[in-house]
Amino acid sequence: MYTIKFNFEQKGLEPVTVTDARPGDSILEVALEHGIDLHHNCGMVCACSTCHIYLESGEEHVPEISDREEDFIDRARNPKLSSRLGCQCVLEDEGSGTIIVTVPDQTLIHGE
Repeated sequence: MYTIKFNFEQKGLEPVTVTDARPGDSILEVALEHGIDLHHNCGMVCACSTCHIYLESGEEHVPEISDREEDFIDRARNPKLSSRLGCQCVLEDEGSGTIIVTVPDQTLIHGE
């Protein structure tokens, strides 16, 4: 099992710590299962940038960024070196550990 600490840029949201994240789930799936609002307009198929997150620590527990994912991150609002797509950060099958994620302000996503 993994522990994921979700921090939020959006004002008024307190950090959420999830202690039962399962290997094989994406960070997006974990967020949604725990009531964390993380948009996913393309249906989790790496075809948009709405599930954009900042992976602050724990990158060793998810696959390396792909060229396709990197292309969509370039379209995200305020990308950083730590930017990833939540749908592409699938927790390793044989691992456990702690991951820290910052969720950008979801109210700034166009169309919301």
